[in-house]
Amino acid sequence: MDLSSLKEQLRRENPLLVDAVAAFAKLDRVGGRLGILPKGGSFAQRIAWWPLIAVLGPFSAGKSTFINNYLGQPLQQTGTHAVDDTFTVICFTGEPEARVLPGVALDADLRFPFYKMSQELEKVEAGEGGRIDAYLKLKTCPSERVKGLILIDSPGFDADAQRTATLRITDYIMDLSDLVLVLFDANRPEPGAMRDTLHHLVAGTVNRKDSSKFLYILNRMDVTAREDSPEEVVGAWQRALAQHGLTAGKFYRIYSPEAALPIADEALCRRFESKRDKDLAEIHGRMAQVRVERSYRIVGTLEKMAREIEDGFVPRIRELCARWRRTTLRFDALFFGLALAVCVAAYVLAGLPAEGRFLPGWLSWVFDATWRVLAFAALVAAGAGFVHAKARALAEDRTRKALAREHPPGAMREALERALDRNTVWWRSIFPPEPAGWGQASRRRIREAVAGAEALVQALNDRYAHPSGARPDSPQTSNQTECGSTS
Repeated sequence: MDLSSLKEQLRRENPLLVDAVAAFAKLDRVGGRLGILPKGGSFAQRIAWWPLIAVLGPFSAGKSTFINNYLGQPLQQTGTHAVDDTFTVICFTGEPEARVLPGVALDADLRFPFYKMSQELEKVEAGEGGRIDAYLKLKTCPSERVKGLILIDSPGFDADAQRTATLRITDYIMDLSDLVLVLFDANRPEPGAMRDTLHHLVAGTVNRKDSSKFLYILNRMDVTAREDSPEEVVGAWQRALAQHGLTAGKFYRIYSPEAALPIADEALCRRFESKRDKDLAEIHGRMAQVRVERSYRIVGTLEKMAREIEDGFVPRIRELCARWRRTTLRFDALFFGLALAVCVAAYVLAGLPAEGRFLPGWLSWVFDATWRVLAFAALVAAGAGFVHAKARALAEDRTRKALAREHPPGAMREALERALDRNTVWWRSIFPPEPAGWGQASRRRIREAVAGAEALVQALNDRYAHPSGARPDSPQTSNQTECGSTS
């Protein structure tokens, strides 16, 4: 799906975001001119246009059971052992029956969060891009609860044994999601045996700028309630999570009402049910809220990308160009200095010029005829051009190696490498003060994108916030406006 198709889809579902697509198109022109976007790429491809909720956690944490309970139907397979090793993207369908579609359905559709994921997998390991179906699948579901929403059920997470590609997809999902539910089995395995997994899912997320979108959940609390001392089990988890940065009391405690084991102690049963119902209500409330948060998230991402281009990429590209320029000039000085030394040596070895003449005999012969002067000048110019081209190439190679040392493999390094390619083409001078593609027109488009984002935030506020107590399109508001204009 291209941007025009996306605009048509949004025009039917959320017209306010149509302007966001147009603003992204402005950023695409700037990114394309700078070289930070690949040919045919778009910044709009880097976000999820539908509200996205990810469910992560280790094996047997009850992720699929939680999703089935939320949907109100047994869509996902459940079990105490690994029953699915792919990321399952769940979306609404108007058909009465659920369907399972291959990963390519996600890889080729801009609306979903895994657009062009095959290319990312290919970068991790050659040949993996063609195995997209081994990592992803799409399930449609007729449940009204998933209407206008995308759920992702992840395979059981084990940081010790997880493949690089799976870890990369997991991190990618955490970045894109509006809400991330991190589930742990409260009873198994013991928290102390999950140090690496806790480090990746807890320590790696609690200090993020978007840490508020992560909910940490102890699941299967009904099993814990059957222990002699359930408080000790919960306390062990509190200590384990606190060691990884999550303070005690910040996680939820739930279990499946349908799949729960009976709790013999009635008082304990009521206490556990009360806590479960309260926490489930809060979790489901947050899940419902993402439909509103999605619009703000997209607009916020638009403004963030615009500022990142001007305040992040452009200064970095300037620095790369300056480094390349300095290195080129050093090589020029070295090569032309050596050439000058060779010429002086040749001048001396050729013998002193004849009396009354400045040039040795062989050079005098060159300057005796115009055609020989022109040929000699062309030869010198060609030699100088070759030397300078060699200096540029060596300087570019050094700059590229320095870039590789400073930036790990990833989107940032690839973008900067493309920008460097744009600035080091043979016909471009080494002296322009600004990077290729950056000028008044690009600055204007950045300003327009930021202004558009701010206008969209105001429009969203007008839709959802009504300090006067009346909706902007209500008759009361209209009457107030008319009275105000009359007075």
